[in-house]
Amino acid sequence: MKKIFSTIGKLLPLIRFRESSKYWEDRYRLGGESGEGSRGMNAEYKASVINRFIAEHDVRSLIEFGCGDGVQLDMFNASAYIGVDVSRTVIQQCRTRFSNDASKRFILTNDYVGEGGDLSLSLDVIFHLVEDPVYNTYLERLFAAAERYVLIYSTSTDLRDTGVPHVRHRDVAADVRRLFPQFERMAPEEERLPPPVRFDRGLPTRFFMYQRQGAIRQGMGDHTEL
Repeated sequence: MKKIFSTIGKLLPLIRFRESSKYWEDRYRLGGESGEGSRGMNAEYKASVINRFIAEHDVRSLIEFGCGDGVQLDMFNASAYIGVDVSRTVIQQCRTRFSNDASKRFILTNDYVGEGGDLSLSLDVIFHLVEDPVYNTYLERLFAAAERYVLIYSTSTDLRDTGVPHVRHRDVAADVRRLFPQFERMAPEEERLPPPVRFDRGLPTRFFMYQRQGAIRQGMGDHTEL
């Protein structure tokens, strides 16, 4: 029965799609969840990469833009976490889910006032930002919030017409290179990763890792300039 309601929650908002934020609020309000990317092998893959990154770079605080229903969050080894999302319904669900964990906070996007962390995180969100102003604002916040690192898990292909109203693929790697020159791509780190386990409509989803130039790396007993 729960699976039936979840499917209904995914499909009904598509009947009258108007904007991405309303789609996600309706989806969660009608019983839907964040999707297959935050479950099973997909979630395990992303958590393993993120947890290794947290440990190797001594990440003390993490902020995630598009936190969803919190199922993926259960797998993160984060000392301090802030989750931001456009859906009031899912923010309340996360606050209830983690009510006994003082290390985690959840903020509605409309209430976001510039909070940040060592690591700024985006998982399976970029290709759901179909409106240009929404996408541009999202990227600006994602990188402004990062004191040291940004991790993006997404496709990176310019494909507007996907046949699905809440999905639009973008060349996010090219946009980051153009818009945020103060961040450099961590190509050697990316090359160490195992192959992605998921595709979105035939397009590979993968991690893109960035570090802020001049940030201080604190970990493994030293303080060195990146």
